[in-house]
Amino acid sequence: MTPVTVQTDTGYRTIAQTRNQTWNADEPVDQGGTDSAPTPMEMLLGSLGSCIVITVQMYANRKSWPLDKVEVHLDIERYNTADYPAYRGDAKFVSEIREDVVLHGDKLTDEQRERLMEIATKCPVRRILENPTFFVHGTPVANH
Repeated sequence: MTPVTVQTDTGYRTIAQTRNQTWNADEPVDQGGTDSAPTPMEMLLGSLGSCIVITVQMYANRKSWPLDKVEVHLDIERYNTADYPAYRGDAKFVSEIREDVVLHGDKLTDEQRERLMEIATKCPVRRILENPTFFVHGTPVANH
């Protein structure tokens, strides 16, 4: 995996870079930003949705199935643990991601649709979000 570097730009706007790609994140005006780019949370959902779409499309392509398009709608909400009775654990907050995956392709069979929906749950970004993740703090890189 290629590393990503993120640095401040102006205000809350950031510049992220990897390989030959550059993109930005920002906050809405009412949060002190300039609303010139998606928020980090919107980018997280965009990464998850993109991963689902790519994973499903790759699988359909390998199988030569008649999938015309994949569409994913995502939303996230954070709850206090006390307000989320389905959770049993020690975390202070619980995040709930709501997803709706839409498969376009009139010639897909019911079995193909069912398998593609199963494959949608196996994308790498989703697996990171569903499984324990540990942050390891490295040594800061000196200014050049």
